[in-house]
Amino acid sequence: MEASAQQVVDALPDGVLLAGPDQRVELVSAVAARMLGIDAGTAVGRPLADVLLLRDTEGCRWYDAHRPYEGLSTRTGVPEQSWTLPDGSEVLVAARIHRPATDRAVDRVAISIRSGRGRARLDRERSDLVATVAHELRSPLTGVKGFVQAMLNRWDKLSDEQKKLMLTTVHSDSDRLSRLIAELLDVARIDTGRLQLHPRPTDVAVLAGRVVGSVGAATSRSVELVAPDDLPRVVADPDKLTQVLTNLVENAVRHGDGDVRVTLEHDPHRAGPGGSGPTAYVVVTVDDQGEGIAEALRRQVFTKFWKHGARGGSGLGLYIVGGLTRAHGGEVVIEDAPGGGARVVVRWPVEDHRRR
Repeated sequence: MEASAQQVVDALPDGVLLAGPDQRVELVSAVAARMLGIDAGTAVGRPLADVLLLRDTEGCRWYDAHRPYEGLSTRTGVPEQSWTLPDGSEVLVAARIHRPATDRAVDRVAISIRSGRGRARLDRERSDLVATVAHELRSPLTGVKGFVQAMLNRWDKLSDEQKKLMLTTVHSDSDRLSRLIAELLDVARIDTGRLQLHPRPTDVAVLAGRVVGSVGAATSRSVELVAPDDLPRVVADPDKLTQVLTNLVENAVRHGDGDVRVTLEHDPHRAGPGGSGPTAYVVVTVDDQGEGIAEALRRQVFTKFWKHGARGGSGLGLYIVGGLTRAHGGEVVIEDAPGGGARVVVRWPVEDHRRR
């Protein structure tokens, strides 16, 4: 059964108004009527200027500001803008102006109205993002500036050991800044789908050994790698896989307690992407002996700037792990480690299962 025009617009999530060539309302959706505080039935036939009760911060009406039936014949619409309803709430309003031809008069104006709460939430998220990034950048930058200023002011009074210590600290903070900027760029590429991968057959055990050795050398904690000799190679971008392994191990060291164990296994019979037939995976498991992560929080772990506890970090590591793993066709989950603590499991496909 065909739906009427009124049923169609009533089913839409945004409010809709249609006005004809006589500048009078022909159709009002239920959502638009509710937003405007009017009766949809009695609004039909009234002038659009009287029905569309929207004002800006200076009290100017939408209709008076845009005059949709006037102006250049090449005008086809009004871009989305923020306006205020009679009850004071914000809405986002856009319009489409229809003409039979460029030399003909306007025969229909279609207006959409949607709640401004989504934009307000987006604005808050952007503000939170800016504040978080600024905080993360400021900390190492303050250290760099402070030590450089001290060396400039007291160069002749500092011993060689003091100078070396300051320069070493500046170098470390500079590396931290570079890494944070690289993480932010990776996040932007993951979010926009512009992540570039250069996959080739890669030995996971070799990369994991390098990561475990590097991270282990920088901590007093035990970081152990357990891997079989016959582990198959995977199709992966080696740099991205190294980044995933590094973030996993460093996260376990930073946020966990006790020993950290990295285990590599071959799973040749797991179901493939989308429930397809069996395919082979290399499974990377990273266990720590800390408090673990509550099951209710495990879905949040892979969101941007998620932090748990007070041990620092940008909050981007596991978000990047999830993005890079999924980009290769793999998956990552959080579980409980057998001896207590958190377990992060990454299943990396042996063959090329990248998202196309």
